[in-house]
Amino acid sequence: MTTPALAERWTSNDGIKVFYRESSGPPGAAPMMHLHGFGLSGRYLLPTAELLAGEFRTLVPDLPGFGRSGRPRQPLDVPELAQAAAAFLDDRGVERVTLVGNSMGCAVICEFAHLYPERLERAVLVAPAGGLHNQPLHRALQQLARDGIREPLGLMQVAVPDYLRFGVPSTLRMFRALTRYPALDRLLQLHIPTLVVLGSADPLMPAPPRVKEVAGQIDNSVLLVVIHGAAHAINFSHPGELANVIRQFMADEPIVDDPDSPGQARVYELHRGVHLPGLKDAQADDGWS
Repeated sequence: MTTPALAERWTSNDGIKVFYRESSGPPGAAPMMHLHGFGLSGRYLLPTAELLAGEFRTLVPDLPGFGRSGRPRQPLDVPELAQAAAAFLDDRGVERVTLVGNSMGCAVICEFAHLYPERLERAVLVAPAGGLHNQPLHRALQQLARDGIREPLGLMQVAVPDYLRFGVPSTLRMFRALTRYPALDRLLQLHIPTLVVLGSADPLMPAPPRVKEVAGQIDNSVLLVVIHGAAHAINFSHPGELANVIRQFMADEPIVDDPDSPGQARVYELHRGVHLPGLKDAQADDGWS
């Protein structure tokens, strides 16, 4: 079966041109929007988004100031990026949505949930970053350098032009905005079905005990999945495995590994509510190596 392509389109929000990709999916398909990370565009999210485009109404925007979209007069912080995401959904006629984010995109999702709780159906947080583990800046840069050698070579062809376009001044301002953002507080406020996907080789993630400690504090339906061998850009490096996990999460099915995709997903039961399936058929564990 041929993977459906995402059409490339333009729109304008508050006078800023916004570039995005879109697939309508089957009739009545639930909307799903993919949000990119720090300094990047939605381009590196396409391998996963394209695998899901035949099942969901799929949207992959370049947020204002990123990628091919126009730059606002003043760079946007995390709350303003969440507001821009909501404005984009308004433009596309989407009231409620599932958001899939990577890295900084996860902070944008958490803020979107804080500002517009009635509009968020589910949250998928892939390799969330921007917390104390990634501070100060030189530490984050060292982590990104270690991550770079663990990612597929093809990612550099996508990421380098995006980073060069974003620029050093924007990088410094965005990093400061992320350090001031109350990421943990917002995460603890989530009250919707939430899937967290981590890579076992991701140097931007804290140690497994800390991850489980934080997730265990959330009074919510949280499912944590680790994809062994994946680093930070899971949406690009392990699209088949990630898409498989997202499908099962959206269908309230136990998470099982996709034998046709590289990597191995394991489920760590940190907190499970009525929105998630029972454990009997899932692959459970208590840590990763």
